[in-house]
Amino acid sequence: MKLEKETIKKFKKNIEKQDKKHKRKSNVHWIITITVMAFMISFCFSFATETIMPNVPVLMGTILLFVFIGLGILFDMIGVAVTSADEKPFHSMSAKKMRGANVAVYLKKNADKVSSFCNDVIGDICGIVSGSAGVYIAASLASTLHMNSFLASLLITALIAALTIGGKAMGKGVAINKSTMILYEFSKAISYIYHPKNK
Repeated sequence: MKLEKETIKKFKKNIEKQDKKHKRKSNVHWIITITVMAFMISFCFSFATETIMPNVPVLMGTILLFVFIGLGILFDMIGVAVTSADEKPFHSMSAKKMRGANVAVYLKKNADKVSSFCNDVIGDICGIVSGSAGVYIAASLASTLHMNSFLASLLITALIAALTIGGKAMGKGVAINKSTMILYEFSKAISYIYHPKNK
């Protein structure tokens, strides 16, 4: 009996060690992946901003600025919804072969990574790009309206910060209350282009 108990304990310890090693490898792989993704997305967004913003009118530049702010808020909501949503409804929906349900299950099972990507990668990049776009808009406004460039820059920066923070604060409340619906609608939208391996 003692030998059996000792064997079971050793077996359990070996399994725990293997699980820890697997988690470490998985975490390292995810950190490398998300860092590369952040670099690539940030590079593309920044390139687009630096290329487009100097050559468009103030109105078009302002619209683009609102688009970036809106994207940041939207992805922040998705990141919160993924962590808040209940997984159970999606299993029954997946059994009924409803579009996007299997994607929702997969996203929910990887909620930490999805929320990190949505909140940290997309959210932060949109914030940085919004700031860059704001610089061009402030310069254009200062030139067009004969304003003090420093004052124009302060006003635009404060406006961007207010809209981003206020929008995310409002979005978080909506995301928590409507988490299941938001996650499902997002999953349904991306199911046309993304099919998880683990169904």
